[in-house]
Amino acid sequence: MAKKSMVERNKKRERLTKRYAAKRAALRAVIDDRQTEPEERFQAVMQLAKLPRNGARNRIRNRCQVTGRSRGYYRKLKMSRIALRQLASFGQIPGMTKASW
Repeated sequence: MAKKSMVERNKKRERLTKRYAAKRAALRAVIDDRQTEPEERFQAVMQLAKLPRNGARNRIRNRCQVTGRSRGYYRKLKMSRIALRQLASFGQIPGMTKASW
């Protein structure tokens, strides 16, 4: 089980990302457009730098929905390898069985 503080920090980052997504996208569009004036682009860069760092999408860490573990994460199942194996052993994941020979 992951530390509760780390899981909560990640949830806070997800909330901030949703809040600032539109503003970030608009500023990125101005920055990436080569037709805009250099001064205007510079102002957009400065405004983007003033936004909270944790509002950036790449700051969010993929975490297991069951345990909160950040390593060994399967995107398709949204859980870690350990939780996946445990649930598969108990037969709680349809169509998945633990191999044994």
